Amino acid sequence: MNTELQEVSVDQSEQLVVFELAGEQYGVDIGAVNTIIRMQEVTAIPRAPSFVEGVINLRGSIIPVIDLRKRFGLALGEITKSSRIVVVEAGGQMIGMVVDAVAETLRLPSDAIEPPSPVITSVDSDYLRGVGK
Repeated sequence: MNTELQEVSVDQSEQLVVFELAGEQYGVDIGAVNTIIRMQEVTAIPRAPSFVEGVINLRGSIIPVIDLRKRFGLALGEITKSSRIVVVEAGGQMIGMVVDAVAETLRLPSDAIEPPSPVITSVDSDYLRGVGK
């Protein structure tokens, strides 16, 4: 009986859902994505922050929907046939994010992700984990 331990190869990559926003591509960990749906009517919520579009009913659950362009201070865009709501789990709750389009799923090696430069980091950069090469 051979009792040698074999080294186990650990997959050092991350699988991302890549979406488009204001002409740039961004990724979110595929494990955080619950579903991706076409744009639908969003019910406005009075006195909500400007980036909160409102709420949707998704299979019996009320989900807040935010416009990522507004949230990150990007130029406003219009809703098109390609626009989607990406429903993700963040902070223990489901949130819908309005994006211009969903491009693909991508496996990116962990060593191809660099931490963001201190020049571009700020309070809102909590959402930015790194830049893919």
